[in-house]
Amino acid sequence: QVQLAESGGGLVQAGGSLRLSCVASGRTLRMHALGWFRQAPGKERESVAAINWNGRSTYYADSVKGRFTISRDDAKNTVYLQMNTLKPEDTAVYYCAARNMEYSTFPHHYGTWGQGTQVTVSS
Repeated sequence: QVQLAESGGGLVQAGGSLRLSCVASGRTLRMHALGWFRQAPGKERESVAAINWNGRSTYYADSVKGRFTISRDDAKNTVYLQMNTLKPEDTAVYYCAARNMEYSTFPHHYGTWGQGTQVTVSS
């Protein structure tokens, strides 16, 4: 089993940056695809970024492409989401998720989730 814990959220002004971290315990993430999702009030949970098990394939939602970067450090069992040029519409609870298959943009494909971390971007 894998347990995930996000950190790094907070309050930031528009145009600022945050780096989210998700640390896994229980087993290595080396063979797991990883994804970052977010959910804002009144909206469905959406995929914002994902990275496959070998780190060579990535996905970014159009809304964050060019601003967000997903990366992984398997030696630290950690996945990161670097968020630059933040906008108020990025405000949401951000979750990391893991699956031991190819990455997916569908939340129901992921069986392991962190508790979420709040990101609030003020205008």
